[in-house]
Amino acid sequence: MKTVFTLASGRSGTSFLCGLLQKNAQGCVVVHEPYADWGNPTMFGLPIYDHSMGNTAPVRDLLEKKASRIGQYEPRVYIETSHAFLKSYWDFAPEFFPDLSLVHLVRDPLQVARSEANRELLIERWRLPFRHYRGPDGRKYFRWSLTGLEPIFDFFEPESLTRFQWYLIQWIEIENRAIEFLERFDKRSMCFTLHSPTALNDRTQIAALLRFLKLEPQTSTPVIAGYHNRTPARRTVVGTVEENECREVIERIPERFLRIFRDAPYSNFEWTRWLQK
Repeated sequence: MKTVFTLASGRSGTSFLCGLLQKNAQGCVVVHEPYADWGNPTMFGLPIYDHSMGNTAPVRDLLEKKASRIGQYEPRVYIETSHAFLKSYWDFAPEFFPDLSLVHLVRDPLQVARSEANRELLIERWRLPFRHYRGPDGRKYFRWSLTGLEPIFDFFEPESLTRFQWYLIQWIEIENRAIEFLERFDKRSMCFTLHSPTALNDRTQIAALLRFLKLEPQTSTPVIAGYHNRTPARRTVVGTVEENECREVIERIPERFLRIFRDAPYSNFEWTRWLQK
């Protein structure tokens, strides 16, 4: 079974990418977050906590279940665009999915952080069921984010961070994991990078993605259509407040977390200036 997973943070276009592939590729199974398939764990929630604490056994058990379920699919190409990959199981995935390719979605980190903070605020306001889970330490955690227990957060006082800053730090951690994954498992040649949202609306880029993944197109010209997973009544606006809060984070974060942004695929983007001391 050939599998394709996504290297991305939340609010980076993963849902739209799913719709694009569903409308443009044939001969494959394409899902975003497999909530409707009980045999295919989403890997959100407790697996994120277990991964952060180095508790590998339950994560591996869920991955074994996930791989078994995916192996039953027909046709024999499975694509999942969820942002859970880098949060809970990236470093174990090659053991369970040896024929693995990646799509790396990269979006302006300030836009991501503002959008993630907006979405969490709305979910809390709506009191969405199951938005939290309780870790073995007795504390509550937001189901779709990192825990804040990861080493990168040790350089900050949690109570002093705004939600925008918290999600900016998470984005930096996620991108460091993406690059570490590609280097540790020698997967750079198996990864296609898209800058969100620009490339997701570029027919040339989508056609190139289909060729890269060796997927047969449904039409001669790619169809640019997908689900815009917008947050109701909340626009993603980055202004002076966010820029100042970003500077505060970058001043305190160790340089080793920022080195990757000097190189591809980040170095050509104007927003990398915000990630320099």
